[in-house]
Amino acid sequence: MNDDLKIQFASDNTAPVLPEVWEELQRADREPRFALGYGDDPVTSEAVRLIRELFETECEVFFVFNGSAANSLALGSMTRSWHGVLCHPFSHAETDEANAPEFFTGGAKLIHVDGPAGKIDPESIPPMLERGHGIHSAKITAVTLTQATEVGAVYAQEEIRALTSLRERPGLESLRFHMDGARFANAMATLGVAPAEATWKAGISALSLGGAKNGLTATEALVFFDRDLAAEFEWRRKQGGQLASKMRYQAAPWVAVLRDGAWLRHASHANRCAQRLGKGLASIPGMELRYPVEANAAFVSMSPDVAQALHDRGWHFYPFSVARAWRFVCNWATTDEAIDALLEDARAIVATR
Repeated sequence: MNDDLKIQFASDNTAPVLPEVWEELQRADREPRFALGYGDDPVTSEAVRLIRELFETECEVFFVFNGSAANSLALGSMTRSWHGVLCHPFSHAETDEANAPEFFTGGAKLIHVDGPAGKIDPESIPPMLERGHGIHSAKITAVTLTQATEVGAVYAQEEIRALTSLRERPGLESLRFHMDGARFANAMATLGVAPAEATWKAGISALSLGGAKNGLTATEALVFFDRDLAAEFEWRRKQGGQLASKMRYQAAPWVAVLRDGAWLRHASHANRCAQRLGKGLASIPGMELRYPVEANAAFVSMSPDVAQALHDRGWHFYPFSVARAWRFVCNWATTDEAIDALLEDARAIVATR
């Protein structure tokens, strides 16, 4: 087996770009041959139309280069510098964005609310809203949740509504809910419901819609269901260095995957591979799944020497310290051959221990 294929389980970011995306980029380069910049082109208009069609609403859509920007700029639209944002301690906004949310909000504080499998427990939120001493503490105005979570769990619709229903309480009507959807496609493949049902109809204000982890190029879509939050966002995006001059090359990948449902097909494939891999690893003595495999990743406990032996054989996968597990991620290009080879090596290593 080629050593470069052994990199694939490190992250879904290691995967190549989808063939249909390359084809659409070539088409966008020809039709039109010349186009206005900064999104005033027919390709970007078509991508926005398809996203609105997907979510069955007149949402506001902005393309940016990566998920950290989408998350941080979204939270910047929801908060002021003296505000607070509730997030799970596992969340990407907290652990993997180099304080970008605080930077782009001008200093709004990220405040932890815990819950199982990377999900925020709704019961943990009310006490947080009463923390501190009024004007002397951060005013909590937003909640960010991750779908699927950083340990691969998927929020069911009723779990999302349990969070967003907090707005029905007196004084909390203005609470905004952001969804980090870096792996939103994988979550939707598991839920099997219309995207609208799991987002704005469930009370989500804005969504960072992930593309790169589902086979697109360096492009994510920030979708505002609460259109008031998008007021003057064009300037916020420009100031944040996220406005592409040749926008059609950011938009074309979305046309490619949304036109015929490829975004969901590829995510479903990645999920099936993760199920197969997780089941195989869990069948090996000394290995155990730390969380149910609900999206495209398997989190496995194993001894450090077994993990090192797999690394020595060329396999790439990461320790996920907050989950006390090793993370294996599948993607649209993962093959049964690669899964079988990894499992064969793992069994051989354990057999010698």
